[in-house]
Amino acid sequence: MTAEPGTTARANSLIARAEGLFPGGVNSPVRAFRAVARPPLLLERGDGPYVWDSEGNRYIDYIGGWGPAILGHAEPGVVAAVAGAGRNGFALGATHPLEIELGEAIRRAMPSLDRLRFTSSGTEAVMSALRLARAATGRDVIVKFAGGYHGHSDGLLVEAGSGVATQAIAGSAGIPDSIAAQTLVLPYNDPPAVTRAFTDHPGQIAAVIVEPVAANMGVVAPAPGFLEHLRETTRVAGALLIFDEVITGFRLGLGGAQERFGVAPDLTTLGKIIGGGMPIGAYGGRADLMNLVAPAGPVYQAGTLSGHPLSMAAGIATLAALSPERYRGLEANAASLAEGLLAAASRANREVSVSRVGSLVTVFFLPTPPTDYAAAQRSDRDAYARFFGAMLDLGVLLPPSQFEAWFVSMAHGPVEIEATIAAAARAFEA
Repeated sequence: MTAEPGTTARANSLIARAEGLFPGGVNSPVRAFRAVARPPLLLERGDGPYVWDSEGNRYIDYIGGWGPAILGHAEPGVVAAVAGAGRNGFALGATHPLEIELGEAIRRAMPSLDRLRFTSSGTEAVMSALRLARAATGRDVIVKFAGGYHGHSDGLLVEAGSGVATQAIAGSAGIPDSIAAQTLVLPYNDPPAVTRAFTDHPGQIAAVIVEPVAANMGVVAPAPGFLEHLRETTRVAGALLIFDEVITGFRLGLGGAQERFGVAPDLTTLGKIIGGGMPIGAYGGRADLMNLVAPAGPVYQAGTLSGHPLSMAAGIATLAALSPERYRGLEANAASLAEGLLAAASRANREVSVSRVGSLVTVFFLPTPPTDYAAAQRSDRDAYARFFGAMLDLGVLLPPSQFEAWFVSMAHGPVEIEATIAAAARAFEA
């Protein structure tokens, strides 16, 4: 995390202070901007589709707080709801009526969640859902997919082994091999690999966890029939299907990916949008499964700040502002952006592809959109880094990694979309 010449003394001072406090100068690795070889931004303010850095520069923002800002930043109704809740105190140590209100709103939108439990992060929600799956099935092995990110818990922060359906290896220092070995890592969009995994590990697999739309290898859509194959295979094998909808929940519509693709999982994990930008997570599903969670059952999970009133208030206000009409507008704007980016690249004779599902977008420096992590890895990361830098210099903030989704918000309108496409045309030419 090093400042460039030309940044102000204030920015340099802030960066130096951060480096003296935090590992790498940041509290989450992607914020260091190392994948794009640029100094990190210090963002101070957001409003609608824009953010401002510590030096007062304004950017059209496609990070969107990494997903929750579907309404744009500092949406007045959400801000008012949080302020109102704050006047009544913060963590009160008992169930708050707002927890019930938000829970009911989520269940109305996602009927597969008979019961749910709030947590303080998506990582915590996934960790709890896996514990529940193991308890419900009496099995230990979890299946995930290469390139899928489900938070930084030990069992899922793993990489693929040498074979298609072999036990994983630790993807981070500090993870015991014995824990990593309880996870099988398969290629995304590969039904035969899923079938082989269940054949090779009969009666051992507790659950399959999947991002129904992959958004952490860049945006990769599920192939037709892939999610349906997961649903049927787990059902026959007595395993559970877990949809990680931390990103896609309320992003692809009120019912998330499960509504969009017509596949109902046994358990769902949520985060981001359901908290309106405040810290939050949730997991839920069939009543018989969720009734195993303490105090109703033997699976222990707790959280001092779970169901925090400010997060509940922000989530309620955010979900109340969503409607089918607004989703249609969001989809149309995202489609215009994707089409414009592809046309700009073509005019500049740049070999890129644009992958989009709903308001999730990625420009890959590949001739065709990838269908799995191995294909996404072949994208030209150096070219993306140069593109990122050129766009930033033109006032457009993209995710500082080839493998992160762009988030279009309902605050992005034709003015911002057209300005982004114009900037991309210049960036591709450069």
